[in-house]
Amino acid sequence: MYINLSDLSESQVYFTMTQTVIPRPIAWVLSENKSGSYNLAPFSYFNAVCSDPPLIMISIGKKPDGSFKDTLVNIEQRSDFVVHIVSKDLLEPMNKSSATLAEEQSELEATGLQTEPFKGSRIPRLACARIAFASERYEIIKLGSVPQSLILGKISHIYIEDSVVGKDDKGRIKVMAERVDPLARLGASEYVSFGEKLRLQRPA
Repeated sequence: MYINLSDLSESQVYFTMTQTVIPRPIAWVLSENKSGSYNLAPFSYFNAVCSDPPLIMISIGKKPDGSFKDTLVNIEQRSDFVVHIVSKDLLEPMNKSSATLAEEQSELEATGLQTEPFKGSRIPRLACARIAFASERYEIIKLGSVPQSLILGKISHIYIEDSVVGKDDKGRIKVMAERVDPLARLGASEYVSFGEKLRLQRPA
């Protein structure tokens, strides 16, 4: 099968891309609302893009009514935010946090999730997440006709739960991926959890 994307509508292109760019890591983003409460939302157009400076990217579209999503507004207005890696056991609260709520209504209250202070960050982190990135707005780039907002966030601190940390054969910190048990996004309402781990050295 060959698909000419120019023959598809915007929603059909999105549906096709999300079923073929797989699996995608999930950024579970905690940001501060204007009122001081917290917004929590997952995004799967997400990845690391640079190490000097340490940058991650999250691409955010608009709400069904055409308005900007709260996460984008919060980061534009207050700059700092925290990104969490979603583990398999957090699927249900993560999915619940994706619901469209009224402005200023906190997903933390809706999900019952707790936060803890995050050293080096004004914004706390989710107590249940095994990895979290304290980030601040580096740049926001508008792309496409929607437009899509590409947020580049600069990481200042990383939290890693002690139980998932080990050492490699050179004595460096090694995150034990199987202990993190990360969840990734597939197409539509499908997700995939951590499976068989393969290891192969790159050629010299």
